[in-house]
Amino acid sequence: MVMANENPTGIYNQVFEEEFLPQLDALYTFAYHLTFNEDDANDLVQETFMKAWRSIASYETGTNAKAWLFKILKNAFINQYRKRAKQPTSVDIEQAILRPPSGDDDRFSSVSLDLSEELFQEMMGDEVTNAINELDVGFRIVILLCDVAEFTYEEISKILGIPIGTVRSRLHRGRNALKDKLRTYAESMGFKENR
Repeated sequence: MVMANENPTGIYNQVFEEEFLPQLDALYTFAYHLTFNEDDANDLVQETFMKAWRSIASYETGTNAKAWLFKILKNAFINQYRKRAKQPTSVDIEQAILRPPSGDDDRFSSVSLDLSEELFQEMMGDEVTNAINELDVGFRIVILLCDVAEFTYEEISKILGIPIGTVRSRLHRGRNALKDKLRTYAESMGFKENR
């Protein structure tokens, strides 16, 4: 735990700056892959940091800040997902009115920012990103935590609150699903599967 002294806020600020803020990019990447939306990902990261600040007294300085923050983010995502699932579907009236009947009119086409190009260009191609995004959220989270964020099975187990065997199972099944999704792309690039 963070040790309180005459000025605990100063210690908290130092811990926040030295241990939490360096995780910002990794948290955003994970949040974006969970939400597929820049604004939602930013909101999720902001909520994660707010909750981390509120609970900073229970954080043990020098331990795995990244795992601690990822667990907070994952729980915030699940809470938001549950809340949204209970809400009725909403429709943006302006978008419905402005959307032309056919997609041929360029004046009405919306410009979308594809963050996968910017964020993951160095890490993986669009085909891999799209395949990951199409996975069931349970598999996607484990693959992102293991293969992108590079957490160990034990850390993933703690972050998700599931047994290590479940982590291994989801990772295996998720990777197999990815393999199936990427088979055609790999063949078009000249790769052949060894059977």
